[in-house]
Amino acid sequence: MIIELLSREHRNIEKLLAILERELEIFDRGDRPDYEVIRAILDYFEVYPKSYHHPQEDLVFAKLKIRDPAAAAKVGDLDREHQRGAERLRRVAEAVDSILADREVLRQDVDTIVRDFIEQERRHIVMEDRDFIPAAVKALKPEDWSEIASASTRHKNPLFSDVAESVFNALRVHILKLEQEAEAERH
Repeated sequence: MIIELLSREHRNIEKLLAILERELEIFDRGDRPDYEVIRAILDYFEVYPKSYHHPQEDLVFAKLKIRDPAAAAKVGDLDREHQRGAERLRRVAEAVDSILADREVLRQDVDTIVRDFIEQERRHIVMEDRDFIPAAVKALKPEDWSEIASASTRHKNPLFSDVAESVFNALRVHILKLEQEAEAERH
């Protein structure tokens, strides 16, 4: 079911945010974080949510607006929330790119930018898990879920395929492995 997939993806995103937070703590101590791990996480966030996760949520949200406008209003402007997340991600990527290019950048500014991204992503996931997903489960009818599933399969984007899901699963596994290796080297 689509809702189970979205919830599972939220858990995967939380894992990546935790890894990014650990790397930020290393940076804050004045040590060198594993920029390969950070770049892989940013690459994931630059592609996956926008091309795969958010379009799925948009389909569900469109149906929720029809079935329960009050619940949809409580969720708010989901598209705008996703746009703001993309803007915060762009700022994180720019900060990391500045560091890697040896441009002058204040450590505190980088911390503020990355921490804001992490905190806002977590807040967004909590809102979706608390408000959006339960409202959709309650309000949508079986025919809504069928329409959503069939609309999802009509996308020509290759990211809407089992192959893409395998690629992103492999990327998540790679990121977790890189983080384990980085942790082992630090100890």
